[in-house]
Amino acid sequence: QVQLQESGPGLVKPSQTLSLTCTVSGGSIRTITYWWSWIRQPPGKGLEWIGAIDNIGITNYSPSLKSRTSISRDTSKNQFTLQLSSVTPEDTAVYYCARGRGLPPAGVVAGRAVERADFSSWGQGTQVTVSA
Repeated sequence: QVQLQESGPGLVKPSQTLSLTCTVSGGSIRTITYWWSWIRQPPGKGLEWIGAIDNIGITNYSPSLKSRTSISRDTSKNQFTLQLSSVTPEDTAVYYCARGRGLPPAGVVAGRAVERADFSSWGQGTQVTVSA
């Protein structure tokens, strides 16, 4: 059974770049069909899809975050990474990595709130606070 684990700094200063890594075990990020996503949940709000990367490194990003987001992967370590630049306190959230079969639903990509059932496997999440 695949397992995902987020890691990275819990505190980032405004204007800096947030960088998180998702380590995958029990399955390969090169497996055909799956997309690997980053999702976040700000305090008191719903789940928001950030972007995803597929088995050959093709990426897809939320239109609202695309200009600040970069997702990459390291197949030798079976990891994929999120970088979110020019962060503000509004980027404070619990950040999750997740796996889904194929691209997320069109509604998710277009900006509707994510539901747990939209993805088959989730990491436990990691809190990131943006503060000086």
